[in-house]
Amino acid sequence: VVEFHRTHRYCGACAAPTEPHDEQRARRCPRCGAIMYPRIAPAMMVLVKRDTGAGRELLLARGTRFPGAFYSALAGFVEPSESIEDCVHREIREEVGLRVRNLRYFGSQSWPFPHSLMIAFTADHDGGDISRDPGEILDAQWFPLDRLPRLPLPISISRRLINHAIAEVAPHHAALADRSKP
Repeated sequence: VVEFHRTHRYCGACAAPTEPHDEQRARRCPRCGAIMYPRIAPAMMVLVKRDTGAGRELLLARGTRFPGAFYSALAGFVEPSESIEDCVHREIREEVGLRVRNLRYFGSQSWPFPHSLMIAFTADHDGGDISRDPGEILDAQWFPLDRLPRLPLPISISRRLINHAIAEVAPHHAALADRSKP
């Protein structure tokens, strides 16, 4: 919201200074009456799972934008004229070279970096070997539930996805994710 107010100080139609709208989260132009609303960029996140003879594994990756950070579920922005489901399949194929199936909606979270609505899914691995895009992904691996890497903070939807995937197969071991340093 702060970024929206900073970048919308002037009207895009007549260039007059704008002012906060009294009744809505918007800016209004007193000269021409145009009203500007914050834009939200839809983005997807997906936690890919696979069940092996040894148990469940989660596909987690470290992105190039946060090299020393944690491992997370994969994410990406929706492109114009693309459905959120198509975006999931495209991003997984582009970033790690895999196919997924059984896409299931998990939840959403407003995310201010930069101004997104993160729409989260779980999916099952449907084939392919990890082949990471080095421009996007530093590392991507299948992790067994008892050997998870450093994970995102619990407030993130990525962490909630991971915790949910663990609880699905090992409700009494839901604390496994909590052992991984946030």
